[in-house]
Amino acid sequence: MARAFGGDQIEGNTNRVVGTYGYMAPEYAVDGLFSIKSDVFSFGILLLEIICGNKNRALCHRNQTLNLAWTLWKEKNALQLIDSSIKDLCAIPEALRCIHVSLLCLQQYPEDRPTMTSVIQMLGSEMELIEPKEPGFFPRRISDEEKFSSNLNHKTSNDELTITSLTGR
Repeated sequence: MARAFGGDQIEGNTNRVVGTYGYMAPEYAVDGLFSIKSDVFSFGILLLEIICGNKNRALCHRNQTLNLAWTLWKEKNALQLIDSSIKDLCAIPEALRCIHVSLLCLQQYPEDRPTMTSVIQMLGSEMELIEPKEPGFFPRRISDEEKFSSNLNHKTSNDELTITSLTGR
């Protein structure tokens, strides 16, 4: 976003919506409103995709108003979201924390989303996290949804895992 609108702009409105639809914050995709919280939403999508091993369009539940990640989170079944190829290799509490942080980034309203500075602090520490509110919309494709739902327990991934440790300057 910063590259598209200039690094000095922290919020604004545009008629020229650019980017990949599934990664855009709802307020930007629908109304052309962007802010520093728009990138936070996009980061939340990426983080969830990494942990789940699926594209965001496959993270939908049959009920159109709820997405799978949110549904499983509310049912206290977020462990089912973790990609089977990393489940035995990763620290489960850290993976669940990543899901928690991603849901905080994906909240419907920008004012509810954390800043990226806060996201880094949340991921790099054991600070207590607040409960996320319902996320913004997710794109939906019936064929992907049905495929993901039927393969929920048989997920596979051919991707390699790289773990990077972030440190501040």
